[in-house]
Amino acid sequence: MSKNVFGVDLGTSTVKIYSYRKNRLMIEKDFIAIRNGTQVIAVGNDAFEMFEKNPPCVKIDRPMINGTIADVDEVEMMLQILLRRTDRHVSRKPILYFSVPTNMSEIEKRAYYAICNNPALQKPHVFLVDRPICDALSLGIPITRSKGSMILNIGAQITQMSVIAQGQVIISNSFNIGGQQLNDAIREEIRREKNLLIGTRTARRMKAVLANLSPGYPGGDARRVYGIDTLSGLLRDEVITTEFVSDTIRREVERSGETIRTFLERIPPQLTPNILEEGIFLTGGTARIPGVARSLENIIGCRIKAAPSYELSTVMGLEEIIRHKELKDWAYTIKDRK
Repeated sequence: MSKNVFGVDLGTSTVKIYSYRKNRLMIEKDFIAIRNGTQVIAVGNDAFEMFEKNPPCVKIDRPMINGTIADVDEVEMMLQILLRRTDRHVSRKPILYFSVPTNMSEIEKRAYYAICNNPALQKPHVFLVDRPICDALSLGIPITRSKGSMILNIGAQITQMSVIAQGQVIISNSFNIGGQQLNDAIREEIRREKNLLIGTRTARRMKAVLANLSPGYPGGDARRVYGIDTLSGLLRDEVITTEFVSDTIRREVERSGETIRTFLERIPPQLTPNILEEGIFLTGGTARIPGVARSLENIIGCRIKAAPSYELSTVMGLEEIIRHKELKDWAYTIKDRK
């Protein structure tokens, strides 16, 4: 097999690229900074460092929205730079495996080919792999023998619910609650209760250091944050506690749990017993919040099994496909699914 092979997981929050030749995984923020509408000055983590600090002439964009390509040109530019950052010897005709949402339209599929049209990549071979399949491979689920396995991937903007059985994705659906919505909920609650406007990055840090949904967690932690007073318009600070952040997030998790429970009721009845016995596999970056699995268990009434490498499960599934020839049947081209 050619060593010039890459697995690419274009997430809404981060881009993860696995290089077979380097046996290396690179993780960068899904941000691009463009000056005066034409000049790319930073991508990935470098662009994220400019977020909410950029001057008016510099636009900071997330070219992925809800796990799909929102701006083909921006993703094309970002991908070219990040591929060379992963392996600077991206030579002629690289092979690219992309993890993609299930049930994509023909236009959405073509977008993954469009972002690889850059002459610098010199006619790459492009393959697509459904994200639930990637997750299942990394979790060790025996896809061809499974009598019903459910995967819950809570990402940056969406939660995807999928059931795999007899070698295929039987049913898959998603809803718009993820890490970004939790950040927005924290910002809104601080604005409403404390009359303080804070930035997205500040809310994200509050979630990372204070959120804890574990039963019986004593709490007591707090952080001082700075923002703009909504009444005076002046800069001031406020102390935000673990209890404040956790209660805000818990309400969003409860909403998610109700949606997931409704999804479970739509699953073919012959698959439900195996799912209930096996438990639901939880992955995605938001799974890092302590206690989120237990909270969902209490709402759904089914055991939740958190993946050990929750944030990396999708790209690790791509790695499995790249490294094992017998798994390549799970990858397809746009012509295969017409």
